[in-house]
Amino acid sequence: MIRVASITPDEYVKKWPTTATHEDVVLLDVREHEELQVAALPFAKHCPMGQIPGRISELDATKTFVVMCHSGFRSMQVAAYLAGHGFERVMNLTGGIDAWSREVDPALPRY
Repeated sequence: MIRVASITPDEYVKKWPTTATHEDVVLLDVREHEELQVAALPFAKHCPMGQIPGRISELDATKTFVVMCHSGFRSMQVAAYLAGHGFERVMNLTGGIDAWSREVDPALPRY
């Protein structure tokens, strides 16, 4: 598997505050639709992991992608997949949305 960099939710927010618009970075949420009903970040782009190969043309490889899931496992696989397909600026969100709710927004439901 291709190795990709990781970033914690706290580091993400320090680098790209969620209150600002960032045209050069995409937080890519690869969780399933059912998971979004429990907890979601409104500024994230959603594309379930299984749909990535068929929808990769929708993603702009010139942007920075931070890939997230529930815990960081699926997102690491997707980040490596993207890196293997020419995406040069890809990171995995360590701990996923579960870590986001612990580090950044305790009001965000955990599951």
